[in-house]
Amino acid sequence: MNNVKRIFDIPEFQAKNFPLDVALASKEDNQWKTYSTKEYLDRANLISKGLLKLGIKPGDKIAMISNNRPEWNIMDIGILQIGAIDVPVYPTITEKDYKFIFNDAQVKLCIVSDKELLNKVQNIIDDIPSLTDIYTFNKISGAKHWTEISDLGKNDPNSELDDLKKSINEDDLATLIYTSGTTGTPKGVMLSHKNIVQNAIGSKPRLPISSNEVALSFLPVCHVYERMILYLYQLTGVSIYFAESLETIKENIVDIRPHVFTAVPRLLEKVYDGIINKGAAAGGLKAKIFSWAVGLTESFEYGKHPSFQRKIADKLVYSKIREGLGGRIKAIASGSAALQPRLARFFHAIGLPVYEGYGLTETSPVVSVNAASSGVVFGSVGKKLDNVELKIAEDGEILTKGVCLMMGYYKREDITNEVIDTEGWFHTGDIGTLDSNGFLKITDRKKEIFKTSGGKYVAPQLMENKFKESRFIEQIMVIGENQKHPAALLVPSFDFVQNWCKSNNISIQDNESICKNDKVISKIKEEVNLYNTNFSKWEQVKKIELINQEFTVESGELTPTLKFKRKIILEKYKDLIAKIYN
Repeated sequence: MNNVKRIFDIPEFQAKNFPLDVALASKEDNQWKTYSTKEYLDRANLISKGLLKLGIKPGDKIAMISNNRPEWNIMDIGILQIGAIDVPVYPTITEKDYKFIFNDAQVKLCIVSDKELLNKVQNIIDDIPSLTDIYTFNKISGAKHWTEISDLGKNDPNSELDDLKKSINEDDLATLIYTSGTTGTPKGVMLSHKNIVQNAIGSKPRLPISSNEVALSFLPVCHVYERMILYLYQLTGVSIYFAESLETIKENIVDIRPHVFTAVPRLLEKVYDGIINKGAAAGGLKAKIFSWAVGLTESFEYGKHPSFQRKIADKLVYSKIREGLGGRIKAIASGSAALQPRLARFFHAIGLPVYEGYGLTETSPVVSVNAASSGVVFGSVGKKLDNVELKIAEDGEILTKGVCLMMGYYKREDITNEVIDTEGWFHTGDIGTLDSNGFLKITDRKKEIFKTSGGKYVAPQLMENKFKESRFIEQIMVIGENQKHPAALLVPSFDFVQNWCKSNNISIQDNESICKNDKVISKIKEEVNLYNTNFSKWEQVKKIELINQEFTVESGELTPTLKFKRKIILEKYKDLIAKIYN
């Protein structure tokens, strides 16, 4: 692996060491369309030659706005091989953010996946002087198809490509990733080839997968987390299948039977709820056995030999759950937000190990991760990677540096200097602790910790994660800055609450009636009070207001990585908050 220096060295490494019949695959017309390692490289080379024919030069920026698909990866390698820089953009952001990113990066070309995204870019093209053309991955009438780029590269020996590849250094800028951020203008994170390649190499020993195994990809590839993992899969010789959509994940898992996939806690919460609801719906003796088996997971200890009871539970219950998810899952990599320890314990106990990690776009992204090879501590984000440095500042902030740390923020030396100190330490903005064995625990975001009017500090993220252990609570945002006590905006777990209402002969019609029902409100307050006992008196949530719809990316309340946009939520629900404190 010593020869892997630049991102485009990765598929070439795969071709020499693990040539696959299926390197990349996605569904087209209800059939899996596959690309071998050779086809992947051949098509990427044609893209490179086509881009050169279009006049793209080293340093030029090319934006990609797309769902996960093989074409994205082929285009990615084709762009990077000529020294151009790709700018992956979230499909869900606003046209205003598109305009800012395109102009800030001076994007020359844009590749979009579908007609809706094509329309969004066409709406702003007159405001982007640098943008010369738009291509599409889907075939759309009147639009230029991405294959027109590769067609330009056909029958062209073009030795210029080989010379360009040799001239590209591992320290050169490879990609500009604009962080969505919870507030303010997007910042362009500059990541070099070395940043991302070394993060993939450093993460490789932590993921227990082997060549010729299968991965399912569905988290946004425009985010560096999924993108780095895709490179890691390629380095390992793993076949990558792209899910059709978030709605078809379960079907795709059953279809391809993956050995590994990545997830965010929000998805794992929904998987858990689905498992519990299905088990409870079985009724009678089956439901009692299921409930007993789930109860055993609460006392699971990592690395401890299973008891006789757990062996029975595995045969009767856990093995059936695993089979329902393809029967071959060896690892689920979780990131982006904090995972409830209860959930991590549950999935490990039933034989679906979830390895939680921590990182940021600025760190390419993985800083630390739990793993079978380095140990697992529930409630932690594992030990640091071997090629990463980590320490805790006096105020509790997590600091890191090393080969995976970004080059800086694009055209923003001022804010780069605010987060990277003179000794090269990156100040993450997260608060955490390191135990004596080197396991990192995240307690909160530095900027999200608030002070009540009584002068007491409250760490909302830690509390929110605890409250979500209640099956009645889907989402909860703790508030109370400069107020006399903490309170919360709470989204009930509507499916579970509906079943609870049915069992208790409570008549409800929709989400709104759930949030107004006195018995439901009373029960949820009871749950909040139960979990309040985990916190000091000044931290405890004294009042709640129920919200009848989930916080979502589409509504602007969550970032694309599913973190709360707290200022936006506070503004949107200011009347409810006034009701709480008045």
